[in-house]
Amino acid sequence: MHTPPLVGWLLVLLCAATGGYCLPRARTGPPAQQVTARGEALMALGMAVMAVPASAVAPPAWAPWAFTAVFGAVALWGLVRRHLHHAVGALAMVYMALAMVDMPGMSEAHGMPGGGHPAAGMTGMGGMTEMTGGPHTAPAGVPLLTGLLLAYYTVYVLAAGIRLAPAGTAADGSRAACAGPPTVLRACQVAMGLGMLAMLLAL
Repeated sequence: MHTPPLVGWLLVLLCAATGGYCLPRARTGPPAQQVTARGEALMALGMAVMAVPASAVAPPAWAPWAFTAVFGAVALWGLVRRHLHHAVGALAMVYMALAMVDMPGMSEAHGMPGGGHPAAGMTGMGGMTEMTGGPHTAPAGVPLLTGLLLAYYTVYVLAAGIRLAPAGTAADGSRAACAGPPTVLRACQVAMGLGMLAMLLAL
């Protein structure tokens, strides 16, 4: 992605904090909330690793294929279990990982045709390209697919944000209980949606 290192580190912080919150909750609470927490924790930690700027840690050549294998399996699991949002998120991670392969910075960094130095044109493991010099490169990935994923996550973030609004008051004066994950877990879902939007926009 075409982002400065500061943006990459902010994404790392956001995703790592979200994953750190969700991970211990994957073993507590109702089964449905455990599934949600597991999915969000895995996505958050994977995104945190992807967002690390390459100026700090240069990604190995096999990194895109490792992400593809792991999140491809997660996407398949999500489809089998009918957890469609987790499946879409995992497929988006696979898409961004594969986009890394075609990035000029990735091939140049590992001595593939084109030459160059590792610091020239890479951002992070998720394909975050730090444009430290040279001409601006074309966006990675397929524009139509990127646009569809952006539309999906925009709608998802807006809908999840609306669900964060306080519940209505019941007839007896008590707060009406909301079905689904607790408020903080919903906030984590919003944070992950925003993080995914940022990473897709930076492709």
